[in-house]
Formats: sequence, structure tokens, C-alpha cells
Amino acid sequence: MRDGARREDRIDYPSSAAFFAIHLACFAVFISGINLTAVVLAIGLYVFRIFAIGAGYHRYFAHRSFRTSRIFQFVLGFLAQTSAQRGILWWAAHHRRHHKYSDTEEDVHSPILRSFAYAHVGWILIPRNEPTDLDLVRDLAQYKELLWLDRHQYLPAALLAAAAFLIGGLPGLVVGFCWSTVVVWHATFSINSLGHLVGRRRYVTGDHSRNNWFLAFITMGEGWHNNHHAYQASVRQGFRWWEYDFTFYGLKALSWLGLIWDLHLPPRAVVMGEQRLGRNVINKVARQIAASFPVNAIAAQVQEALSLAPGWAELKSRVLSARMQAETFWNEIDLPAIPTLEEVRTYARSRLAQTTSLDDIALSARRYLLELVYSRLFETAAASPGT
Repeated sequence: MRDGARREDRIDYPSSAAFFAIHLACFAVFISGINLTAVVLAIGLYVFRIFAIGAGYHRYFAHRSFRTSRIFQFVLGFLAQTSAQRGILWWAAHHRRHHKYSDTEEDVHSPILRSFAYAHVGWILIPRNEPTDLDLVRDLAQYKELLWLDRHQYLPAALLAAAAFLIGGLPGLVVGFCWSTVVVWHATFSINSLGHLVGRRRYVTGDHSRNNWFLAFITMGEGWHNNHHAYQASVRQGFRWWEYDFTFYGLKALSWLGLIWDLHLPPRAVVMGEQRLGRNVINKVARQIAASFPVNAIAAQVQEALSLAPGWAELKSRVLSARMQAETFWNEIDLPAIPTLEEVRTYARSRLAQTTSLDDIALSARRYLLELVYSRLFETAAASPGT
């Protein structure tokens, strides 16, 4: 990584002091002690806030997977912010950016392109991720009360901490609030880190999102992450009957009470993997497949074969003088070193989950592969113009 990029990724410790202070405050249990009230409070606040994060921050504010009233919208935002994961607009904007650029250079927390630690927590603590891109949350920024709540991002958490102290005294504050806050943080952060590293991929999504039963359990359904990336608008992330999704069950109960409505469920074609992928996903997956081939080795084989073929000097001259298009170049030659479309299709099938868009992916992947090999050939020819 470049030095400039490393400087941008340095943690701002002064502005992150509260984050570390909450962790250190957990050790105050040696002063406060622990009792049944504090333990019950910690468990209750964990479940309460995990639900608020999944239902509020994620499924409503980030993805608008159901509808509700303006009043209950504010209530959801307030409850979500008791988890001290910054404001609802900040959270939704960064999460929408994550989905738009998942596991690419523009992703705010990809463990594939950066480290596990960065994806888990580091990205939250660096200055360049502090601003909120309001262009990504225009639908939310139109509400003045949400803007107010977002500006006072830690007020709900502070009020909850005070309530925990009033209910359970110092043990209630340390164990009930601080312990549960830290566990809530790392449970939800694990979706950004482990959720892209450990588990199964049922659907082709163009990223490394995975389904993980353990993460789903500790986050009340958020661990069915590959499902979620396959159909982000779904209020339910456990697509199969056995994929427990306690956040969805809670939202379903709220719909029976009339507090929320229009719960958006995934179409059967999506659940069964029968829906064709969008062009953006096809192209993204195709580029990944093409890049996973040994491009340099293929280019070297092509270079060697062409150097022995009659007419190579003229073809090379045309490549260098006019920067011949890759498609034109490959139309004029036929070399066994280049993988056929069927070989690319077989290779893609071995690496991907089942998808009805396999042929489209293979076709695009071979085109990208040819462009990559041609680019290497051009670089080699340009480096040795006299040969």
C-alpha cells in the first residue's frame, strides 16, 4: 500500500477516545462487582440493541425494506442509536456505499482488499470515514427530526447509560451498559469482517459475502449475509425456513400491531437462484474470473507462439503503431494457448455457486481475459520494439 494510503488509514486516537474508554470501562467490574440485576440488564440490552440495529439501522434506514409512520421512524432511529454506532444517516450512507462497491477498492470495509482488523473496526476510527455523504441518503435527509437525531448521535446511548445506572447502580452501568455495548459492537462488526471471510456462498453476488449460522445466531439474523447481498431489499435475511431470523420475527410481530407495513420479501426466483443476474454483477464476476487466470503465463505462451509464426513482425508493428483493438487482434489469430469459451465456462462453474447467468458470465469473462492477455502482449512488444 502507498505511504499516502497508510497515512489516510491512521487511527485518530483523540476522536476515538470514547470508543476505547468504553472498552476500558469494562474492567471497572473489579471495582463495581457483578450481580444478577447487572447480568440480566446486560443480556436484555444486548438483545434489545441487536434487534434495534438490524431492524432500524440496517433493514429500515439503509435498505427501506418496510414502511412505517414518521413517528415510529424516529423511534426506530432513536433505539438504533442507543448502540452508540453513530448517527442513522452516517450508518445508512456508509452501508449503502458498501453495497454499491462491495469488496472493491471503494468499499469502506472490505477484509478481502484490506486487513481483517481494518474491516472489523479500523475503518470506523479513521478521519476520512467520519463525514456523511448525504447524497446517498437523500430519502432520509428530508426529515428534520432525523437530521437532529443524527447530529446528536450519542445522546440516546448516554440516556440509556444513565438509565442502566439508575436501575442497577455502578454494576448496572459497568456490566449492564458497558459490557453489553462492547459485545454488541463486535457482534455487529463481525458481519463486515467474518461475514466476508467465513461461511458458504449460495448465490453469485460479485463479492465475498457469506452465510454463517453462528453470526446469524449472535446477530439475530444478520449472519445470512450472502442471502442479503443477493437481494438487499428483503426484510427477511433467512431465506429458507430453517434459517432463523429473529429480527424478521420481531418485525413481523410489529406488522401485526400495525406499527410497520409493506414488508418486502424476496421473490421465489431469487430464493431458488433462478433469477438472472444484473449486468453490473455479471461484469463484476466476469472480471474476477478473468483476473484469476494465469494471465502472464498465457501471454508468454502466446508471445512465444507468435514469434515463430510468419507475419508476426507486421502484426506487431500494427499493434504498436495503431494500438490495435483487442477484439480485432484476436479475430486475426487462432492460438491453442488461449482458453476456449467452453474452458472458461467450465472454470467459472467450478468457482461459482449455481446461477442461470453462467453463460453470460463465461462470455464476458473470456472477453476480459483476451483484453488482459492483449494488454500484456502490448506491454511486452513496446518494451522490446526491435525484436
